[in-house]
Amino acid sequence: MLGHTLEALRKSGCEAVAINLHHLGEKIAARFGSDFDGMPIRYSREEDILGTLGALAPLRDFLAEAEHTVVINGDSLARWPLAKLLRLHEEQRPRATLMVTKRAAVSAYGGGIAVDREGQVVSFFPARNVTPDTNDAEPDEAPREDRRRVFAGAHVFSRELLEELPDPPADFVRDLYQPLVESGERIRTLESSVPWFDIGTPKRYLEAAVEWAGKSGWRRPGHRGGWWNSEVDVAKSASVKKSVLEAGVQVGEGAKVRRALIMTGASIGTGGRVVRSIIGPSVRLPAGTVVENRLITEARADTPPDDRASVVGGLVYGPLE
Repeated sequence: MLGHTLEALRKSGCEAVAINLHHLGEKIAARFGSDFDGMPIRYSREEDILGTLGALAPLRDFLAEAEHTVVINGDSLARWPLAKLLRLHEEQRPRATLMVTKRAAVSAYGGGIAVDREGQVVSFFPARNVTPDTNDAEPDEAPREDRRRVFAGAHVFSRELLEELPDPPADFVRDLYQPLVESGERIRTLESSVPWFDIGTPKRYLEAAVEWAGKSGWRRPGHRGGWWNSEVDVAKSASVKKSVLEAGVQVGEGAKVRRALIMTGASIGTGGRVVRSIIGPSVRLPAGTVVENRLITEARADTPPDDRASVVGGLVYGPLE
């Protein structure tokens, strides 16, 4: 996923990139090294969480010479329209330009942000009442000419905004963008309908994997709306639909898999049934196992299971959400 984002940045003309690291950061650095197809990479390691805005503080010298700075959330996946985002920012010259999506329900993302008909941010605070079926505030508020949209994890700002960075910990919305809006400064949005996914929970991660595999060009003929690695072993009598199978996956005779992510080296035993679930790396489900809406991983001594999870046969059966 990070490689996909780096490729989008490179194609947009990005001259260099910084990657913020915390959990398992050494694995990311080992994977990508010092550059991505000629685009230099700098790593910024956080011992303590600095916040979405505070993360830029250790990078002040790195960013100082940049005409424009693009920030992308690491837990977002999209067909990033970065050329359009940069072009709009250069044409309109606001303090910042944010990508927003109309594909996501604002009720699932804290009410979204308020955007007027010209695409300017009115407020980052959620509306008092937001209906699940629309992107608009309920009519018990005063009539407004704005809409609610979900921030899609990519934004761009120009060099002068770096001079206003507060000391960490700090948050983009609370400590920079909302105060700018309240003072009358312009923050613009690029509204996009490209495929976009936030993978902040296992459930959203599963949805992203399945939908991306089926609609992004990864699909291979005959795999019924999903994606299979070339190194999988699926029994002829097994049925797999709209699922992602990673390298080394085995699916036994008569097993059924629906809208699932089966990770590297995992296996589904004979007659098993896996529905809307993630099966973690190297997990071996016994024959006849039936799971739905679950995240299943190998039990580890250094990682106590969630209170809502069950541990059976060395496997942790946890809730997907």
